[in-house]
Amino acid sequence: MRYAFYYWNGIQGRGEFVRLAFEEAGADYVDIARQPGGEAEMMRQMQDEGATRPVFAPPFLKAGELLIGQTANILHYLGGHLGLAPGDESGRLWAHQLQLTIADLVDETHDTHHPIASGLYYEDQRTEAAARSTHFRRTRMPKYLGYFENVLARNPAGGGHHLIGAELSYPDLSLFQIVAGLRYAFPVRMAALAPQYPRIAAVHDLVAGRPRIAAYLASDRRIPFNRHGVFRHYPELDGQD
Repeated sequence: MRYAFYYWNGIQGRGEFVRLAFEEAGADYVDIARQPGGEAEMMRQMQDEGATRPVFAPPFLKAGELLIGQTANILHYLGGHLGLAPGDESGRLWAHQLQLTIADLVDETHDTHHPIASGLYYEDQRTEAAARSTHFRRTRMPKYLGYFENVLARNPAGGGHHLIGAELSYPDLSLFQIVAGLRYAFPVRMAALAPQYPRIAAVHDLVAGRPRIAAYLASDRRIPFNRHGVFRHYPELDGQD
């Protein structure tokens, strides 16, 4: 199947978690908004008044007759079709649960630089962003990273390199993206926390070294981190704490 994937052009954002699954699986997909006229096509899909199951916002995926929205929901679907999820129902639900927790972390990361409203510029909420980021660095980052470190420790089959069982799954790919994004956005804080989370670092390195992912990261298909996505680096929001 050839998948049509819809997400904003020019940013990694929440869409990057889906792109990583496609790239690891060697799937046939088109990143629609990066094609000529693609963003206009994406907007037409979102504004289709005849749709009985309209999507709210990107990312969303067209797979045959299916139109699937929300990152975790897309990955829940793709996991089984791309061989990136356990074969049993319990395992698939566990993968989905982990991805939903990652989605929570993504939202909290976004809110460090946009704590009041996403419709306002960062410069309009710098004071609030500084306060939110301090709390995030000191409390929320260790809480989330500690949770995933613990999940890795409790999965002996994974050897500290996989969240579920002995094989790579889409939550591993998403955890890689979390680490890469936080290292970009909060390099000082992540360097200070690194010794506490060796298993998380091992997952990041393993994923980065997989042949298809390594090729993707070295290609122009991988959009660089920038100040328009979820993970943004503002030096004034970082610190060792």
